[in-house]
Amino acid sequence: MTWTAWFIFFLIVQLIHFAGTWKLYQKAGRKPLEAAIPVYNAIVLMKIINRPWWWTILLFVPIVNLVMFPVIWVETLRSFGRKSTADTILVLVTLGLYIYYINYTQDVTHIKDRSLKPTTSTGEWVSSILFAVVAATIVHAYIMQPFTIPTSSLEKTLLVGDFLFVSKFHYGARMPMTAVSVPMTHDTIPFVRKKSYLPKPQIPYVRIPGFQKIKRNDIVVFNWPTDTVNAFHQFGDGKYHYKPIDKKSNYVKRCVGVPGDSLSIKGGIVYINGEQNDLPDRAKVQFSYLVKTNAPLNPQMLVNRYDITDGYDYQNNTYLFAAISEESSHMLKNHPNVESVTRFNYKGEGEWNPTVFPYDQRYPWNNSFMGPLYIPEAGKTVAITHETIPFYKRIIEVYEGSEMGIDNNITQSGTEVLLNGEPIAEYTFKMDYYWMMGDNRNNSEDARTWGFVPYNHVVGKPVFIWMSWDGINKKVRWDRVFTTVGGSGKPVSYLVYFLVALGIWFAFSYFRKRKSQTK
Repeated sequence: MTWTAWFIFFLIVQLIHFAGTWKLYQKAGRKPLEAAIPVYNAIVLMKIINRPWWWTILLFVPIVNLVMFPVIWVETLRSFGRKSTADTILVLVTLGLYIYYINYTQDVTHIKDRSLKPTTSTGEWVSSILFAVVAATIVHAYIMQPFTIPTSSLEKTLLVGDFLFVSKFHYGARMPMTAVSVPMTHDTIPFVRKKSYLPKPQIPYVRIPGFQKIKRNDIVVFNWPTDTVNAFHQFGDGKYHYKPIDKKSNYVKRCVGVPGDSLSIKGGIVYINGEQNDLPDRAKVQFSYLVKTNAPLNPQMLVNRYDITDGYDYQNNTYLFAAISEESSHMLKNHPNVESVTRFNYKGEGEWNPTVFPYDQRYPWNNSFMGPLYIPEAGKTVAITHETIPFYKRIIEVYEGSEMGIDNNITQSGTEVLLNGEPIAEYTFKMDYYWMMGDNRNNSEDARTWGFVPYNHVVGKPVFIWMSWDGINKKVRWDRVFTTVGGSGKPVSYLVYFLVALGIWFAFSYFRKRKSQTK
């Protein structure tokens, strides 16, 4: 839906509200027309139901308002003495329209300054749960979101089983774009494994300004741009499921290329504007290697120095190392039991991989050798020809087309490129784009496979590891608990400091409570 469509929808909701509540406003000592003035009617309603004015703000916060509207319906009925279980069920089942029945047919009296304390323990429990959900939803959507590392693409920096807190405010919190969704879920409702949202209506893209731009080599969480396949393991029904931008699968990679960069990959190493990309000291580029030996290697040595291998072929005396750095591979070459160390699944320059961006044989690229390519920057213009359109076709048609509500269609007539049937010689980008890659080069599905990541797909910045679980050895990695994602040097755990602070807080709360009881 466009902003114009949302405005019309907003006015219709205001009319529905006025038609169903103007008599109740009058019985509460207010003027009937106050029920018709947008926004102001909500502030007045908060006074009528004896709730704080700032609840009005929550009614306009996406996803949070899905919780608040039912609360307001129930509170409105209770402010006029209708607090039975039947009244509550009816107003919820009818999506608030039961208030029409009360407004036009029932002689009710407004209860001014009514007590807001629940009369039963069940009511108190429900009230506490509702506002815990509201608070958690605000934090989850606009401040900080928990995230789990499922793959080894950023091995050494982030491990499989790391549980992260991802900051939404560093790069600017993106407002939820899917208007109807279960709070604090992504695309699937836990346990029942059903879709957690309605694909329509969609809210136009809006991002709250952040205090930091995405810098080269930042680790970034984003929505997988090409998450448009015919079956998702979350649903498991084998059917096609359209996914809105904010419900596409969450990925975490390192941003090795920012808008305006010219990027190349040579032998798996990234070069930016002709210079080798200088990674932070915590980051280690790894590759997969086949290691042929004349005898098995010491298992303890493999665990201590190389973490783990993907297997050992006893018949051929060959190990497969899934993720080791070049430095570690040189150490292996010098081992007395090692005969040879070769890069696994390695293609040379000029060997075309049709699954590698931009999927065009004129660009015989693969995961180890590709580029140079330009990373689009908002406001910059590029020439559009039959040779360059493979890089920008999806941007024009999808990212700055259908996903933004614009019907763009790229076709070609010979060597001429057409946009919606008209010749196009250049294009000016509306958004910034990024090149996201994993440090574990052979075990990372990243931009080499699906191309650029638009800025409106950016979710946030991982800042903290609050838990780390080693699934292979079934144990907690205590040295990684409460460590920062960024920074230099070996990560330092702040778990002890957290536990001390928590103990001080509990002690303070205990003595403050005892002091208040003795007064």
